[in-house]
Amino acid sequence: MSAPFRTEPLPASFGARVTDLAVADLADADFAALYRTWLTYGLLIFPGQHLSRDQQVAFARRFGALEIEITPISNVRADGSVRPEDGDDVVKVLKGNMGWHCDSTYMPVQAKGAVFTAHVVPGAGGETDWADMAAAHDALTPALRARVAGRSARHSLRYSQGKVGHAHQAGSAYSGYGMTVESPPLRPLVKRHPETGRDCLMIGRHAFGIPGLPPAESEALLEELTALACQPPRTWRHSWTPGDAVVWDNRRLMHRACPWDMAIPRVMYHSRIAGDPVSEFAAAG
Repeated sequence: MSAPFRTEPLPASFGARVTDLAVADLADADFAALYRTWLTYGLLIFPGQHLSRDQQVAFARRFGALEIEITPISNVRADGSVRPEDGDDVVKVLKGNMGWHCDSTYMPVQAKGAVFTAHVVPGAGGETDWADMAAAHDALTPALRARVAGRSARHSLRYSQGKVGHAHQAGSAYSGYGMTVESPPLRPLVKRHPETGRDCLMIGRHAFGIPGLPPAESEALLEELTALACQPPRTWRHSWTPGDAVVWDNRRLMHRACPWDMAIPRVMYHSRIAGDPVSEFAAAG
């Protein structure tokens, strides 16, 4: 039985553009087909959806309970003014997000995925990159596969933001979600996807402190894994058009924002799909 929408695979190891549907009006049977397509490709791009906030939340909820219902990912304040590039707590997070990462690996339960929509985009820059951690695991050399086998790393937003010069300051607006976790979760470097069964690398900017390795060796290994993972054909860069919507599988893909002239507005909205507390839980390391 053919799917009630058109799927055009991206020229990468993952991802597809999906057209001939309105995601806000999918029948249950059609959504079931879309969910299967999502598991196959990891990233689905829906051009021209122009979702309202309520429609975005309702679409995201079809993938599961939400960790974050909806939040702006934006350098624009509520009054319409553009935030200053230096010293602003929100901009610190935006700049941190320009490093490769998976969402909420620094929380006890890692996110399942996310729905992201574009509302105001710069004329140049501000794209989003994704990288396929299942294909990256498949591409490991035998030597690297042996080095990561059975190993884990701690994950911390406070660590990753501090590493790029944005240290945690208690009591500031910057001390919000994820920054106050005192005991970083310990996550395996290789994790089996709970629905597809594929082994995926679990790395990214929040990862550090591999137990049993000196700090410098731990850092070098994580950097080596990221360099191997995040290159074609395992990466895709999406240039946004207002009205675009995407959904990605956070258990398989890393992502990052691309730089842009931050004097220019960029307004996106993010809904974060909660992970299964059984398959995505990690105890503090």
